[in-house]
Amino acid sequence: MIVVTGATGNVGSTVVRLLADAGEKVVAVSRGEKPVELPEGVEHRTGNVGDLASLAEVAAGADALFLLITGEQLVTGPEPAEVLETLAAQGVRRVVFLSSQGAVTRPESEGYSRTIAFEKALAASDLEWTAVRPGAFASNTFAWIEPVRTQRMVPAPFGDIGLPVVDPADIAAVAASALREDGHHGRAYMVTGPAVITPREQAEALAAALGESLRFLELTRDQAKTNMLRFMPESVADHTLSILGAPTAAEQQVSPDVEHVLGRPATSYAEWARRVAPAYR
Repeated sequence: MIVVTGATGNVGSTVVRLLADAGEKVVAVSRGEKPVELPEGVEHRTGNVGDLASLAEVAAGADALFLLITGEQLVTGPEPAEVLETLAAQGVRRVVFLSSQGAVTRPESEGYSRTIAFEKALAASDLEWTAVRPGAFASNTFAWIEPVRTQRMVPAPFGDIGLPVVDPADIAAVAASALREDGHHGRAYMVTGPAVITPREQAEALAAALGESLRFLELTRDQAKTNMLRFMPESVADHTLSILGAPTAAEQQVSPDVEHVLGRPATSYAEWARRVAPAYR
């Protein structure tokens, strides 16, 4: 049995679907804050990774688990070693952890300290583990949905600074492979898109997917931070903006890991935009 935490998110929901399509017995875990629509045969459990007793309940009987920390869990919560000990006590033997590229490229950043602590705890544990380290998500541009719908406008900072943004479905596919297959123990996969693309170019790709013109509005860093604080801690917003505005060479590098694990090229932003275009209409 495979347990998937964060099962209602952009990555977790796709991990659930991919595992179910592959015939795995899957338990989808969420905190119960969103409606849950699951593939046939998938069990839903309500729980919280930040509560060890709750985590033990949702992990009971699992052989493998997809571990996702988000929101406040990125900066606070039980010690990572305690989380892993709780999972092991329930019979979990394989953990795939959704980490971040920034854990490697910006290890000094406070926003990544807990993510790094989880990676270190996994490496020190007796568990079979894999870390999946995505760069910037293509789905971050879902923040444009409302202004695109109402004003045919795309607001974003750092319009001409690019990153190889990754399709969350590619992240999920790499994670699902590591959950199901042998041969991924001790590996850390850097997961990126196939090419560097700027916010201005993303707006152009989205416009092409929609078949209409969109106006690009370049935000200041402060304006962008105000928007981000609506859904993420301040430390996370600050280091996210640092990456967007002043990426390192490593953060702009295209990784081969998606193709290595999946046997196909990573999905481009334009392909992602065509797939999700109805959300912007």
